[in-house]
Amino acid sequence: MNRKIAMVRNQVEMKTGDQASDDLDYWMGKTPGERLAAVTFLVNQILKPSQRMDKSAVFRKNMKQ
Repeated sequence: MNRKIAMVRNQVEMKTGDQASDDLDYWMGKTPGERLAAVTFLVNQILKPSQRMDKSAVFRKNMKQ
């Protein structure tokens, strides 16, 4: 089996490039499950094995029905 690696180059000017927009486009292209898995992975990297996430800064928004 022969595998070839294709070179990918995306050249953007520093002054005009919009990294935030590119990041948003990337994540919005993922499914909600993939986005949730990525957030869970990042949170788990920060927490110690028996530590739980501090949710005191998070509040629930009342949903209008």
